[in-house]
Amino acid sequence: MGRHFDQAEGLYEQKDEATDGYVFNQTMLRIADPARSLDFYTRVMGMTLLKRLDFPEMKFSLYFLTTGEDFADISEDPGVRTTQTFGRPAMLELTHNWGDSALNTQYHNGNSEPKGFGHIGFHVPDLHAACARFDELGVDFQKRPEDGSMNNIAFIKDPDGYWIEIFNAKDLAEL
Repeated sequence: MGRHFDQAEGLYEQKDEATDGYVFNQTMLRIADPARSLDFYTRVMGMTLLKRLDFPEMKFSLYFLTTGEDFADISEDPGVRTTQTFGRPAMLELTHNWGDSALNTQYHNGNSEPKGFGHIGFHVPDLHAACARFDELGVDFQKRPEDGSMNNIAFIKDPDGYWIEIFNAKDLAEL
């Protein structure tokens, strides 16, 4: 017998073979200050900058970050590295429009009206240790683990105000 997966109304149960090879590659967030955001996502969140692409004629830059992988297979050749970047799963793409800065730009985080985008999420080995570290680093919290009825998650904010859910996957088994 095949695997049993959760079901929901409107869910197409049979995977279309035409989608074989599709890879969820990225979620994009607009940022006002690349130095500030790259510091946050690399130093605070432990991500690695895999690829930067600049588009001078359109006046914007893209930064592709990833986590927890062995990078020994990443090529130094720019063309090969670009192909590797766009073929891997679940990256964060930060987009900086060159005229934007922390002084003149405030992005909508999707959690105030009108609501839309909500958050990105990070599994951590120890929720309470991670939150203690975020406190030491001066990271802003939207929700601490002890707040509210869901005590197995926290929400922090990145420098542009986007929410990041912090959780340990084992703790979510109780949901």
